Amino acid sequence: MSSGTFVLFEEQIDRINASMLRLLKKAEAKCALLVDKDGHLITRQGFTQTLDTTALSALLAGSFASTREIARLVGEPEFSVLFHQGVRDHIHVSLVGDRCILAIVFDDRTTVGMVRLYAKETADRLKELTSMAGQATADLSPDFATSAGEKIDNMFKE
Repeated sequence: MSSGTFVLFEEQIDRINASMLRLLKKAEAKCALLVDKDGHLITRQGFTQTLDTTALSALLAGSFASTREIARLVGEPEFSVLFHQGVRDHIHVSLVGDRCILAIVFDDRTTVGMVRLYAKETADRLKELTSMAGQATADLSPDFATSAGEKIDNMFKE
């Protein structure tokens, strides 16, 4: 499922976090996670202390992978939004570009409509920010990668 190297630098992560915090504030949601399609947590914001974000990230990616097959069976290329409603908490999950998944956990203090509105706005912004990830690796010359690899190897030889 992986589409090559995916590198985000600190400045990009800071911008992503700021966008996610705005989303939480506007939508009055509890927390948000940005996950790559392979199930790795990229970043999280909000009240995530009680969540196993590693397991949740992997399950979100798996959920989207199975949903992709369901979409294919009914003639759709992919479903871009999933919604899970619980007794207390709910999760809105949406694709961000072709590499990431944005998950928002919220409760009855807000509505799915508010979350969906701000999730769409935020996903568009995050798509821009994560699309720069591929460009970041293109800026690294092969000589740099070789040199860095040699220096790391030398550190462990000593």
